[in-house]
Amino acid sequence: MTTNYELRYAANPEDAKHYDTARLRSDFLIDRLFANDEVNMVYSMYDRMIVGGAMPVGEELTLEAIDPLKAPFFTTRREVGIYNVGGQGRVVVGDEVFELGYKEALYIGRGDREVRFASADAAKPAKFYFNSATAHTAYPCRKVTKADAVVAHMGSLEMSNERNINKMLVNQVLPTCQLQMGMTELAPGSVWNTMPAHTHSRRMEAYFYFELPSDQAVCHFMGEPQETRHLWLHNGQAVLSPEWSIHSAAATHNYTFIWGMAGENLDYSDQDFYDIKELK
Repeated sequence: MTTNYELRYAANPEDAKHYDTARLRSDFLIDRLFANDEVNMVYSMYDRMIVGGAMPVGEELTLEAIDPLKAPFFTTRREVGIYNVGGQGRVVVGDEVFELGYKEALYIGRGDREVRFASADAAKPAKFYFNSATAHTAYPCRKVTKADAVVAHMGSLEMSNERNINKMLVNQVLPTCQLQMGMTELAPGSVWNTMPAHTHSRRMEAYFYFELPSDQAVCHFMGEPQETRHLWLHNGQAVLSPEWSIHSAAATHNYTFIWGMAGENLDYSDQDFYDIKELK
């Protein structure tokens, strides 16, 4: 197996407004998450969130403690949220075994034990997308499915934004320290998410886009409300969203995305919304 990681440093919004396309993509786009028998991750200085992907094909993969963690195990001081976006798979956390099907999630609390990934069928490998945040308390591991989710049906086909927001690894479902994750599914014919746009100064966010045909693309909007920028993404790619940035998208096809947040609070009501006509 191979573990790859890179560091991403935080940007001042006054600086980011001057970035060209290449610099925006270098700082915020995560373009390679899944490769055969690899664990790939980005360690972000935005609330020290780690965004990664593991794709076991010919062997079992271990979630290794990368050097920046300075810890014996990846989960020594961290919690992890995992979604399987591929074939049937298995996550082993110490002595616990969790079978994960498509779009099923797993929360892993902090603690000194090994985490391993495996696929049930190498011809249809599992793809484990994960977010990780620092944790001060050890909470129990738990598998979460859409049947457990708090579901918010929002938008309409007429506005091109009919969608189900599945809140799965959130404090309404299970206890976590600061990590919150969910999955938003857009209905056929709908392409917009998270509009009107908002920011939340006490939490950063990461978006992972999937269920997008290979010949289609999603345009992710970021930046301060009066200084917006955009990034074009394809299926299986992710983007980092700083606390000062809006995070919204429109695509050439409907899609699904997984959102993950880390920060100092778990309260959704601290959002600052911006009217569509205010955006520039």
